[in-house]
Amino acid sequence: MKTIAILVSRNMLPGTAEAREDQFELEEQMSKIVPAFAAFGMTATTLLWNDCAESAADYDAILPLFIWDYFETGNLKLFLAQIDAAAQKTKVFNPPRLLRWNTDKRYLDELGTRGAPVIPAKIVNHATPEIIIAACDEFACDKLVIKPLVGGGAWRQALYTRGTIMPEPDKLPPGEAILQPFVPSVLTEGEYSFLYFDGQFSHAVNKRPKDGDYRIQSIYGGREMPYSPTQTERAVAEEILGYIDNMPLYARVDLLRGEDGTLKLIELEMVEPYLYMNFADGDGGDNTAAKMLAQKLSMRL
Repeated sequence: MKTIAILVSRNMLPGTAEAREDQFELEEQMSKIVPAFAAFGMTATTLLWNDCAESAADYDAILPLFIWDYFETGNLKLFLAQIDAAAQKTKVFNPPRLLRWNTDKRYLDELGTRGAPVIPAKIVNHATPEIIIAACDEFACDKLVIKPLVGGGAWRQALYTRGTIMPEPDKLPPGEAILQPFVPSVLTEGEYSFLYFDGQFSHAVNKRPKDGDYRIQSIYGGREMPYSPTQTERAVAEEILGYIDNMPLYARVDLLRGEDGTLKLIELEMVEPYLYMNFADGDGGDNTAAKMLAQKLSMRL
């Protein structure tokens, strides 16, 4: 049996003081990954990402699927250093070069330059009130989403509406930020997540915010439902994946409907994407998404 480490952050472990409210998603996903991997001759176990460099030689592969604190201040360099060191001893999926590229939202700018349909964005060193107002003028919009350049799960993310009081500094990104015009369809149609394993479509999810909010994460009251994308919609996601030099083992393409009626990329998640396996067919080891991931990983090994 090959041994696979699923990397987790400390805040995803049960019983810890800093445990996230959505910590249950780790158990939920592992209940499918463990038996599906076993069917392909692989034992899947969790491992703190902070320990992966030291323990890497004990594993045939490492997948950083639940490192949900890498974006917090000071953690990114530590995480990337751990991953680089681990990659000297075993295989890491997705590979360090791709992880490093994907942790910095400048990748959206690069994909847009290559021709991908992305939501317009402006990258700044710090989101000051003057810069925020100037960005509203530049995008000719009244609402602006302000995100950390390295972030996830709406951490230190803010929504500003022209003419209202600016968000408090501790609600804004602590450093470099990416500013994007607010896309109204998130309130009515929601956000879409298309899941791919080694370039093959697995399943899709529609995510909607609770009333009065715009954030779609479950931790903020967002709700999810299965979604069957059209061939045209899947073609958009697959076009975006085509702009990546090397196909990732796993990728989640997050999309919003633009005002022109077409889907636009809001995020391409290849570092630590929640894979929404509970919305794919089948339970436990029979889950089609877990089986596809296991099969693709087994082939790469």
